[in-house]
Amino acid sequence: MNRRWWALGALVASMLVLGFDMTILNVALPTMAGDLGATTGEQQWMADAYVVVFAALMLPAGLLGDRFGRRRMLITGLGIFFVGSVLGTLATDVPTVIAARCVMGVGGALVMPLAMAVLPSLFGEPKDRIRAIGIVSAASALGMPLGPILGGWLLDHFWWGSVFLINVPMVGIGITACVFLLPETRDPAAPRVDLVSTVLTATGLGILIHAVIEAPVRGWGDPLVLAELALGAALITALVLRERKAVRPMLDLSLLRQRTFLLSTLAATLVMFVLAGLMFILPGYLQAVLGNDAFGTGVRMLPMMGGLLLATRVGGPADARFGARATMTAGLVVLAFAAVLGSRTTVGSGYGFTALWLTIAGVGFGLAVVPAMNAALGALPPDRSGSGSGLLMTVRQTGGALGIALLGSLLAGAYSGRLDTTGLPAAAADTAGDSVVAAHAVAARSGVQRLADSADAAYLHGMSLIMLVIGATALVSALLVAAFLTTADKEPSESADVAATPVDA
Repeated sequence: MNRRWWALGALVASMLVLGFDMTILNVALPTMAGDLGATTGEQQWMADAYVVVFAALMLPAGLLGDRFGRRRMLITGLGIFFVGSVLGTLATDVPTVIAARCVMGVGGALVMPLAMAVLPSLFGEPKDRIRAIGIVSAASALGMPLGPILGGWLLDHFWWGSVFLINVPMVGIGITACVFLLPETRDPAAPRVDLVSTVLTATGLGILIHAVIEAPVRGWGDPLVLAELALGAALITALVLRERKAVRPMLDLSLLRQRTFLLSTLAATLVMFVLAGLMFILPGYLQAVLGNDAFGTGVRMLPMMGGLLLATRVGGPADARFGARATMTAGLVVLAFAAVLGSRTTVGSGYGFTALWLTIAGVGFGLAVVPAMNAALGALPPDRSGSGSGLLMTVRQTGGALGIALLGSLLAGAYSGRLDTTGLPAAAADTAGDSVVAAHAVAARSGVQRLADSADAAYLHGMSLIMLVIGATALVSALLVAAFLTTADKEPSESADVAATPVDA
C-alpha cells in the first residue's frame, strides 16, 4: 500500500479519538460523580471544558501550522492530547479532570484543522483527495456515536480512568505515523503570530460557546448568559475590526468573498448544526423512552454511521460526475426527508422505524458533507490551507455548539410544556421537569406509571418538533446551494491541483 494511505490511516485514528472524546465521558459522569463527589455544575464542566477549548483555539492553530509547519504542529497537537489523556487517567479529583479536559482541548484544536490541511499535500489527484476527505470526515463523525459504545464497554470492565487511557495507544500510533509518513508543508511568508488577535479569538469564541452551552440549562434570559453573549460578541467584533486593518490577517475574511469557500463552509456548518443536535436528542429517546443502557444506546446509533459510510463511498464519484452543487443539494434533500420521516416517530414506533430514518439521515449527511469539505478545502490558496481550514473547522464546531444549545432549548421547552405532573409534590414535579431521565426516576420511586408515560410522550413531542426544524434547515440549505453555488462545480478540482503541491517539503 502506498505510504500516503498509511499516513491517512494515522489521521483517521487521530480523528476517531477526537470524535469519541466529545461523547465518551458522558456515560462515565455518573460513576465519576459518585467517586469524586462532583456536583452537577462540576459534571457539566468536566464534559464541556474539552469542547469549549477545542472550538476556541482552532483558528489560531491553523495559522501556527501555516507558519511553523503543519506536520510539526500536528505532531505537537497529538503530543499535547497525549499529555492530557495521561493526566486524566491519573486524576483523583474534579479540578484535575477539568484541567485534563482543557489540555486535551488544546491538543484537539491543533489536530483537527491541520489533519485536514495536510490532505492536499498527500493527495494531489482530485479523485484521491475527495476519497481521502470522505474517509477523514467519516472518521470524525463516526467517533461521536462510538464514544458511548466504547465508554459503556470500558465502564463495564474497568475503572472510569480507562476512558482517558484508551487514547494513549491510539495517539502514540498517530504520532509515530506522522513522524515517518507525513511531508512537511508551510507558508514561508506566513505572518508572525498576532498574540492580541489570538487572545481575542480564543477568549471571544470561548465565552460565546460557553454561553450557548449554558443557555439550555440556565435559560436564554439568564443574566450570566446575556452578559457572556454580549462580551463574546464584543470581543469578536474587536477581532474583526483589528483583522481588517492587518496586511496578513489571522482571520482571513477575504476567503469569505470566494463563493465556493463561503457556501461550502456554510453547508458544512449547517450539516454539523443538524448532526450535533441529532446526536444530542437521540440518547434520551433510545435510553429513557426505549429503555436501553448506555452501551445499547451507542450501538443503536450505528445505522446513521452505516448510512454515512455508504454515502462516502458514492459521494466521491457523484461529486466528480455531477459536481459539488448537485451532490450537496441531493444530500441535503435526503437529509430533509429523513428528518420529516423521523418527526413521525411515536412511543410505539419501535426501533426498526428509527433505524430506517437514521440510515437515510446518514446517507444525507455523507452526500452533503464530503463535497462541501472538498469544495471548501480545494478553494483555498496553497499558502492559506492551514489558516483557511482552521477557519472552516472553527465555524463548523461553533455550528455544532449552536445545534446543541438551540435545539436543546427547543426540546426542553416542548418537553416541560407537555409533561403532566398533576398530583405530584412540587419538588418531585420540578425534578421530573428537568429531563425525561429524571421523570422516569421520579416515577420509579413514587410508583406513578402515568408520569413515565407522560414523560415519554412529552419527549417524543419535543423530538418531533426538533426533527421538523432539522428538516427545514436542511431544505433551506439545499435551496441556497442549488441557487447560488452556480460557478463552483469545477472550481474545487482545478484549485485543488494547485493547493495539493507542498510549499516547503
